[in-house]
Amino acid sequence: MVEHPSPFGQDEKEVSLAPHAGFFEVPFMILTILSAVGSVAFAVSGALVAMEEDYDIFGILVLGFITAFAGGMIRNLIVGLPVAAVWHQTGSFLAALVALGITLVIPGRWVKRGWKLMVYFDALGLSTFAVEGALYAERIHVSVGTVMVAAAMTGTGGGVIRDLLAQRKPMILRSDTYAIWTLLAGTVIGLRWVNPQVAWQVYAVLAGTFALRVLSILFNWRLPHVESPNADKAKTVDE
Repeated sequence: MVEHPSPFGQDEKEVSLAPHAGFFEVPFMILTILSAVGSVAFAVSGALVAMEEDYDIFGILVLGFITAFAGGMIRNLIVGLPVAAVWHQTGSFLAALVALGITLVIPGRWVKRGWKLMVYFDALGLSTFAVEGALYAERIHVSVGTVMVAAAMTGTGGGVIRDLLAQRKPMILRSDTYAIWTLLAGTVIGLRWVNPQVAWQVYAVLAGTFALRVLSILFNWRLPHVESPNADKAKTVDE
């Protein structure tokens, strides 16, 4: 069997999400923490949506795991990493599994407020994975535009797939600022306004992205909405 070299100068089977010497400059601990936090946040958001939709335990676990790791797979496709490298995140898988286990035993009254809880967990996952995706893309010296796309797709990918599987309208398609903050995080990192080697600067971008997303939820910030030309007719029919 002929083995094809990977674009990273080593066998594809040896490629993981850990940074390699001379390639990634971002400290491994930063990437590990971002991955774990994002996985937990999105796993919980997926589980809460599944509970609202009255899924069984298996369905809750499946939707939770898909939400947690779908964004990472999309990121790998964008920046050229093997998709299978996602499965090497043992710590993130364990963290997501523990979070899902806790979610399954939480009091029922919390689940009744699942939507409110979900949007905040989703905001944390969105901001964490957006920063992580931007860091991976920036470290392979791609354009600022590509870094922005990687941030947006990594940050929103899990949530989009979660909503589609739950037969909901994805939040990214609604008239709010869901994806804008991921693009902003990608811009900040892509233009190197922060030093990826300095942990507090990376976490500051994460905190800022999360804060902006939460503020947009609390104050109902929305993008301009184009009124349908048939809206008046529809209102007339309803009346």
